[in-house]
Amino acid sequence: MKDKIDGVTLPSRIVPFPDSISEAAQTALRRLVDEQGVPLNSRHVMPALDDVDAWMQVKANASAHYAAALEPLARQLRASVETVQVGHAVVHIATPVDPLSEDCAYIDLHGGALVFGGGAACRVGAQMQADRLRIRCYGVDYRMPPEHPYPAALDDCMAVWSHVLGQYAPENVVVGGRSAGGNLAAAMTLRARDAGLPLPAALVLLSPEVDLTESGDSFQTNQWVDVVLPGSLMANNLLYANGADLAHPWLSPLFADFSKGFPPTFLQSGTRDLFLSNTVRLHRALRRARIPVELHVFEAMPHGGFMGAPEDRELSEEIERFVRQHMWALR
Repeated sequence: MKDKIDGVTLPSRIVPFPDSISEAAQTALRRLVDEQGVPLNSRHVMPALDDVDAWMQVKANASAHYAAALEPLARQLRASVETVQVGHAVVHIATPVDPLSEDCAYIDLHGGALVFGGGAACRVGAQMQADRLRIRCYGVDYRMPPEHPYPAALDDCMAVWSHVLGQYAPENVVVGGRSAGGNLAAAMTLRARDAGLPLPAALVLLSPEVDLTESGDSFQTNQWVDVVLPGSLMANNLLYANGADLAHPWLSPLFADFSKGFPPTFLQSGTRDLFLSNTVRLHRALRRARIPVELHVFEAMPHGGFMGAPEDRELSEEIERFVRQHMWALR
């Protein structure tokens, strides 16, 4: 007798782009697949873990791509930016033209699969947040592998958190991050809690990479359906961890004990996001610990959003509301 298959066998099929999202969102999805419907990003294969030169080349290519993509946007931003050194971390401090309050700050932790996204992309990201939220933003250009594996990035985030605490009351600081930045925002908060430090007023975690073990259901069900992040990032996770236990809460915050305390949290994902399981599982974990939490799941949205569709603007408005709601000085 054959062993029964432990799962669902799917017939060969095409998953259409739905009419239930805006035309701009549909266009964004179509741009990210080839004529056969294969995600363009599936062509990118990460190097072997021990091939440092290849990783460095991939990082250089990614930095050039991000810089070129952000150049038109950078010209439209109004916030001024000053770059400083805090410990080993480079920090881009963006100040809005018309701040709502001088007493509030936002710490922005960039995405990039724990390996990419620093430099110009980090700086522009800080300016974008400062413009949108109208408060000063600290964009943390944390160190990354292969030169600086775990815990370098987390050490940098902790150094910046301590620095910001010297200038702002914690109830007036929100920490946010997308993807890998969401991992670091949650991990930094857990490490600060474990060290007895004050916690931020709230967290904004956008499609957070909070499970480096990739144990959730959507890592299978949304594989290739997510046209931005079509497959596993395990090579990046292992490079980042450098032999540390991927399930440790400072690497995979999903597995933390939240009953010991955690700030109010904003969570976002999409129904086509490879990291959807990360987000909904973290939501349930925070609910079980009675932590105030909002969950926003957008129809057909892949990892990172639609890059300018109405749905992205709606998400931005929700984040602005949440941030202002949780900063004491803006109440």
